[in-house]
Order: sequence, then C-alpha cells, then structure tokens
Amino acid sequence: MEYRRYGDDVVLRIQKGEEILESIRAVCEREHILTGSITGLGAVGQLTLGVFNSEKFVYETTDYTCDMEIASCVGNITTMDGKCYLHVHLAAANPTKGLVVGGHLSRGVVSLTGEFILHAIPAAVDREYSPEVGLNLFKFND
Repeated sequence: MEYRRYGDDVVLRIQKGEEILESIRAVCEREHILTGSITGLGAVGQLTLGVFNSEKFVYETTDYTCDMEIASCVGNITTMDGKCYLHVHLAAANPTKGLVVGGHLSRGVVSLTGEFILHAIPAAVDREYSPEVGLNLFKFND
C-alpha cells in the first residue's frame, strides 16, 4: 500500500494481493485516526461479505472468488477497547457473469488496485456491545 496524508484526509492506494481492512487499519494506526469515514473503489478477486442475522446475532458470510469491480465501498472508523474498529460495507459486481453482491465486508483482497479516501474526524467515538441488538454500537464519550 501507499498513501499520503493531506490535513484530515488520507489518499490510500491498496495494491494487488493486499487485504482491504488490514491496509486501512494499518494506516489508521500509523496516522492515529480514531474516528473517521471511508470511501473507496477498485477491483477485488477474493471477497467475503456478510449480513447480520438479527435472530441469531451472528454475521452469515459468503465467499466470492472471481474478478469483481468495487462499485461502492463506504464505512466508518471508530475504536473499541482501545483498538481501531472498522465498520465497512461493500458492493461489487462482475457484469460479464451477471453477478452483483453487497454487504458487510469481512475480507477483501485487491486483484488490481484499490483507491480509498479516509477522512479523519477530530474526535474519539468508541464502540460498546448492545445485548439488545447484538452489535457494537457507537458510544459517545462526551
């Protein structure tokens, strides 16, 4: 990966073979980004997406292995238990195969290039598990 920081924004290029969440997390840790937003596009060859089962309180995931274009990738950056916490959703497609998929990103390996913008927010928003909904929700510290 390669990136440059410009004020509150980071322009990040994730290279072939690199995993998206690992790369974003590494930049957040190096640049001390505790809260922010993520947008991106590019191409992936390996992808694991999920949907949260609201009855079982677990993510049900599906793996995809083929050439796909990232049509949209959005997410947010917070912390939980003092560590970087990423919540990212991704939509990807291969129109030649008639395949369009989307959901919660668990894993994505870039096949050609990934272009991402991280926007740092000068705040500290944490996460806290909610037994009522089964998810780690925003916890505002102020």
